[in-house]
Amino acid sequence: MNPEFYCRFLSPDPSLDIFVESIGMFHNPSDKPKEVVVIPDGRVDLFFLQSGPESFHILLIGLETAPEQRVIPPHTLAFVVSFRPLGAEYILRTSIADILNTAKELPIDFWNFTKDLMNDFETFYHYISHTIKELIPEKTDSRKRLLFEFIYASKGEINVMELSEKVSWSSRQINRYFNKQFGLSLKSYSTILRFRASLEHIAEGKLFPELNFTDQTHFIKEIKKFSGVIPKELAKNKDDRFILLSVLKQK
Repeated sequence: MNPEFYCRFLSPDPSLDIFVESIGMFHNPSDKPKEVVVIPDGRVDLFFLQSGPESFHILLIGLETAPEQRVIPPHTLAFVVSFRPLGAEYILRTSIADILNTAKELPIDFWNFTKDLMNDFETFYHYISHTIKELIPEKTDSRKRLLFEFIYASKGEINVMELSEKVSWSSRQINRYFNKQFGLSLKSYSTILRFRASLEHIAEGKLFPELNFTDQTHFIKEIKKFSGVIPKELAKNKDDRFILLSVLKQK
């Protein structure tokens, strides 16, 4: 990674795993903006952003279905909670259908957050973990939990009819739930997860399909759809533009 740009991601407490994938940070301490490409990863991000002593924002970013060029301004520190879709529903307690491929700003005192928590990542991590544990509801829909367990286990390679049979929930109801709650169909979400799984292979230098793509042409087309570049260029990751890929390579 660029020594002037730093990122770090930690796994949550196992009790939070169904709701949260990771808690992390980005830091651009330099005087230069950092150009990045945000690519779909199936997560919902809650960002705590500080650019200088007077600028502080909390943003909720919905699911993404296409790559987007962004710039991290100089002297920016960002802490981020990356939720799984069930986290948006049960912890944030909101539909994210209206922020597909976009974001909305939240009050700066969201979750009783104070800017002092931006002084130390470990403190932030523990504060957020405790807050989320307090928000976990006593009951969750067992069909939804099972649904996502199968989706994740298959890396998006299980179809709606199979899921419907496994969780005893009609495919029509599943798609209605996905569209209403998350803003896209189950098939679209599963395709994003398959792309995400392919990134792990690309990070290892495997530029041919390891998953259930029709052929190499289909694989290249889908990688380009979600990243904006072909697998070979994505693997090079010039200037660490694709942060998610850089993190996977570090593992």
